[in-house]
Amino acid sequence: MIRRRMPLMVILAIIVVGVIVDQITKALAVAYLEPGQPVSIISDFFQLQLHRNPGAAFSTGTSFTLVFAILALVVLVAVSIFVIPKVESMIWAITVGLGTAGVLGNFIDRLSQPPAPFGGYVIDFFAVKYFAVFNVADIFLTTSAFLIVIITLVVKVDFAGNKYKSSHADGKSAELAQKQE
Repeated sequence: MIRRRMPLMVILAIIVVGVIVDQITKALAVAYLEPGQPVSIISDFFQLQLHRNPGAAFSTGTSFTLVFAILALVVLVAVSIFVIPKVESMIWAITVGLGTAGVLGNFIDRLSQPPAPFGGYVIDFFAVKYFAVFNVADIFLTTSAFLIVIITLVVKVDFAGNKYKSSHADGKSAELAQKQE
C-alpha cells in the first residue's frame, strides 16, 4: 500500500510546487518586466522578456487559444483518470508530475489572463536568442517529454516499474513481448 501511495504523493507534490513556482515567476514577470524592454542576463543571448503568448510553442496557432485551453483541460482530465492511478515507479511519478504541472501552469494562464477566460494569453519571459520565449511550465513540459523518451527507449520501464523489452525480431510490440515472457 505504501509502495503505491508514495508515487502518488510525489506526483501531487511536484504538481503543487511546480504550479506555485510557475505562477509566482509569471506574476513577477508581469510585475517587473515591460513588453518590448528585455533585461539582459547573458548579453543578448539570454534575456528576461515579457511576452503574452496566445498560441502554443514558438507562438504557433495564435488564433487557436480556445482550442489550446480545451485541449489542456482534456489532457489534465485524461492524465488524472488514466495515467496517475497506474503510476507506481518513482521515475514515472516525477515525469508525470512535471508534465502535469506544466500543462496545469499554462492552463491557469489560459483561464486567468486577459483577454478572457479560456482565451487568456500564456505569460512567457525567458528569451533565448534564435530559439524561443518560454516560461517555467514550458521547462517542466520539455523535461517531462525528454524523460518520457529516455524512460521508454533507454530505461524501458512501465508505469509499475517493470522492465520491458522494446521489441522482438518478429515485430511484436513491447507490451505483447512482456506479456509473453
